[in-house]
Amino acid sequence: MENQSFLNTPLIHTPHLKTDVESRLQCTDTTGTGFIRSCYIANQCLPRSGWLALILLAITAYMSFCTAILLKRCMQADPYIRSYQDIAELAFGKEFRLIVHVLMNMELYLVAVGLLIIEGDTLHKLFPNFVVNLGGLRLGGELFSVVVTALVILPSALLTDLGVLSYVFAMGAAAIIIIIVSILFTGVSGGVGFDGKSQLLIMGGFPTSIALFIACFGGHPVVPTVYISMKNKHQFTMVMLISFLFNNVIYISIAVVGYLMYGSDVQSQITLNLPTRELSSKLAIYTTLAIPVCRYALVMTPVASSIETGLMNKNGDKRSIRLLTRIALLISVAVTACIFPYFESLMAVVGSICVVLASFLLPCCCYLKISGTYRKWSYELVGIIWIIIFGTVAGVVGTYASISDLVGKM
Repeated sequence: MENQSFLNTPLIHTPHLKTDVESRLQCTDTTGTGFIRSCYIANQCLPRSGWLALILLAITAYMSFCTAILLKRCMQADPYIRSYQDIAELAFGKEFRLIVHVLMNMELYLVAVGLLIIEGDTLHKLFPNFVVNLGGLRLGGELFSVVVTALVILPSALLTDLGVLSYVFAMGAAAIIIIIVSILFTGVSGGVGFDGKSQLLIMGGFPTSIALFIACFGGHPVVPTVYISMKNKHQFTMVMLISFLFNNVIYISIAVVGYLMYGSDVQSQITLNLPTRELSSKLAIYTTLAIPVCRYALVMTPVASSIETGLMNKNGDKRSIRLLTRIALLISVAVTACIFPYFESLMAVVGSICVVLASFLLPCCCYLKISGTYRKWSYELVGIIWIIIFGTVAGVVGTYASISDLVGKM
């Protein structure tokens, strides 16, 4: 399938240097969103679609793995490719590079909104009766928890040197394991059990489940960074395979355990179902509480940097621009989280729009354009067309279902 003579022929003769903003975008793509995908998104699919939805998860994972390999082949087309944006520019020109850049920023922005929703819901879970009186005005509930979260996050959001928060890269995997073990322990010895009512198939929930499953595999913009950083690049396929298998084990574990414990009553975040009196539950809840606070700055720094770069070209007061930009972004994220406080619906929108484009459609289209595979029929072309059809249908159906769900809850 792989045309070696084509891959060894440089198609770009001037190197594209990856900007600092693009580098941060790719690094934070999985750092900020992996925790959300692992702990919450997959958790909502089985209550919506039943046990057979696990087949859909396997199909989505396999297609996502294939598109990651297509990105590798795009990079092999020219040694100067260093980023996802480079691939887009090579295939469709500079305008498309800008589109991809905006798409990645949009995904990170929506993920930041999701982080505030998680934090607000978790705070309300711990302190359901917390109310503040301001001149006769009573403030409380999930929305007020989001405002409190924004105030807590504000100091870290103003940081420009994120070296202080670099430890969260390692915290991610540890947090996921802690949460899974704590949830299992709660089910075994916390009096909850694994007797939740479940169903084999729920057809009405499949459109949203497709969007949520796709959102679980949204790390493709970081694939070029992984590839160019590897000393033995021939091991890339095996690394991707192990990574996808590991992620699937995590997703299935969270989804199955949550469905067995609470059935169709499982909430958008499984930690919201846990009894607060149990030590294991408290450990899972407090771990959930800590991670979004740390990760918000990592997620939003690339977005802020993109805006700051444009503004600084017109104004020399860099410090004021940075402060105002980051404060304005935090306010807008908090307002969005208050207007749309529905985590699973928001993540379904992310999956059906951002991830469908970045992880399914764009890798296929870029590879077809760069390689010229579309010029003649082959088994590879048929497989790529099927992925494009799946991504297009999933994107359209998922977007309609998720937006309808979001509007219906307002």
